[in-house]
Amino acid sequence: MSTTSSHHPSTANGGATVEIRPSPPPLPNFLNSVKLKYVKLGYHYLMSHLLTLCLLPLIAVTAVNLSQLNLDDVEKLYDHLQYNLITVVGISAATIIGTTAYLMTRPRPVYLVDYSCYRPPDNLKVKFDVFMERSRLHGGFNESALEFQRKILERSGLGEETYLPEALHSIPPVPSMAAARKEAEDVMFGALENLFESTKVNPKDIGILVVNCSLFNPTPSLSSMIVNKYKLRGNIKTFNLGGMGCSAGVIAVDLAKDMLQVHRNTYAVVVSMENITQNWYFGNKKSMLIPNCLFRVGGAAVLLSNKSADKRRAKYKLLHTVRTHCGADDTAFNCVYQEEDDARKVGVSLSKDLMAIAGSALKANITTLGPLVLPISEQVLFFASLVARRIMDSKTKPYIPDFKLAFDHFCIHAGGRAVIDELEKNLQLSDEHVEPSRMTLYRFGNTSSSSIWYELAYTEAKGRMKKGNRVWQIAFGSGFKCNSAVWEAVKTVKPSDNNPWADCIHKFPVKISV
Repeated sequence: MSTTSSHHPSTANGGATVEIRPSPPPLPNFLNSVKLKYVKLGYHYLMSHLLTLCLLPLIAVTAVNLSQLNLDDVEKLYDHLQYNLITVVGISAATIIGTTAYLMTRPRPVYLVDYSCYRPPDNLKVKFDVFMERSRLHGGFNESALEFQRKILERSGLGEETYLPEALHSIPPVPSMAAARKEAEDVMFGALENLFESTKVNPKDIGILVVNCSLFNPTPSLSSMIVNKYKLRGNIKTFNLGGMGCSAGVIAVDLAKDMLQVHRNTYAVVVSMENITQNWYFGNKKSMLIPNCLFRVGGAAVLLSNKSADKRRAKYKLLHTVRTHCGADDTAFNCVYQEEDDARKVGVSLSKDLMAIAGSALKANITTLGPLVLPISEQVLFFASLVARRIMDSKTKPYIPDFKLAFDHFCIHAGGRAVIDELEKNLQLSDEHVEPSRMTLYRFGNTSSSSIWYELAYTEAKGRMKKGNRVWQIAFGSGFKCNSAVWEAVKTVKPSDNNPWADCIHKFPVKISV
C-alpha cells in the first residue's frame, strides 16, 4: 500500500516553505487487478444454482398466494374436488402406478463395502542392481538389451522395493505352469483372505464372482480356483476375463454392476491381477523388453453389494462406469500386442504410437463421461467453445473442461511415468492430484488392472478421503481401451487395517529424480 508524502524545500529569501503534493495515483486497472479465478468461481456458482435461482420467484409468488387464502377459499377447493372425484381418483392412481414403476425399474445402488490390495512378502523385493545382475546371469540378453533395460529402469519412475514373483528370483528362472499357478494363488488368496477378514463376510454369501487376468488363463480357470478354495455355493455366477489389458479392472467392476442390477440382495467380488511368471520376455527386441522393466506383482479384491443394509458400512457408492473401445482402428488394435520375436520368444510389444493412441482414447472417454459428471457451467463453456471453433476458426485452442470441479481425487492407472505425465498435463492436474499414481508406480510398479486400487488405498492412508468426495479411476489397456469408474465416498473413509501403505505411508511422497 502506497502513502502520500509532503516535500518542504526552503525558499531563497528566507525560511518560507511550499508544500508540494504528488498528483493522486490513477485508478487501478480492474482487468489487471481482478483475479480471474474468482470470476470463474462466481460463474460456476451461478450456473450450478441457476435452477434454484429461477425457481425462487415462482416459490415466492406461490407462497404469497397461499398466504392470502381464507377458510371460504379452502371450502370451495374441497367442493371442487368432490365434484371431480373421477379426475382425482385417476390422477391418484396414475401417480401410484408411476411411482411404483419407477421404484421397480430404477437402477439399484451399488456399494463398495471394502477392498484389499495384496502386498507380497519382503523376500520378493527386487532392487535395480539385483534386476540387472539376474538379467545378466540368465545369458539370454545381449549387451544392447541389457543397457536398454538399465536406462528404462532409471527413467521408469519405479523405486527399489517393487516385487517380482518367486520363479524369477531363481537362478536360472523357472517360469513353469506350477510356478505361475502358485503366483496366482498367492495374489488372489492373499487379497481375498484380508477382504473376508475385514468385512466379516461369509464366502458362501457371495453370489457373483468376476476375475480378470490378461496373460494367464489356465484350465480350470482362476475363478474356479477361488470357488474350490473357499467352497463357494453351487449357483454362484462366475466370470473369467482374459486378454483385456490393464483397464480390465474397471471392466470387471462394470460387469459386476450389471449383474447386481439383475440379482437382488447379494454380494459381488471382483479380483483384479496380472501374472508375470510365464510372461517374462527373455529376448532382445527392445519394444518387448519394456514390460519387463515396468510390470510387477500385485492384485486386489473388491467386495460390492446391492444390499440396502450395507449402505451404512460401505466406503463408496458407484456412480458411473464409462467404457471406450478403439479396437476398430488397426493402429490402436496393434499398439499393445503379444507376439513372437524373430527368435520365436513370446512377449508383449509396445508400439511407439501408444501415447498418441491413449490420448485419442482418453478424449473419446471423457467426451462421454463429461456430461455425466461436469457441472453445467463447464458444459456450457465447452459447448460454446466448440461452436466458436466451428463458426470462426477451427485452429483456435479448444476449451478444456476443468475436471477438478467434478472430482476430488484421481486414480490414474500407474502404467508408466509417461502416462501419468500426459494426463497431468492434459487434464491440468496438480502434483497432489497425481501423487497417488506416482507413488504407487514408485512403490509397487505397474501392477496392471489392480494399480487403481493401490492408488485409492494411498489416498485413504493419507487421510484425504472425506464424505461426499468423488473419485475418478481411469485406466488404459490393450485393444485399445480407456475405461473410467466414478465413486462417491458415503462417509469419511479411514484406511483398513490391511492397507498396503499402513507401515510406510509416513515416508511418502518421495521426490523422484528425472
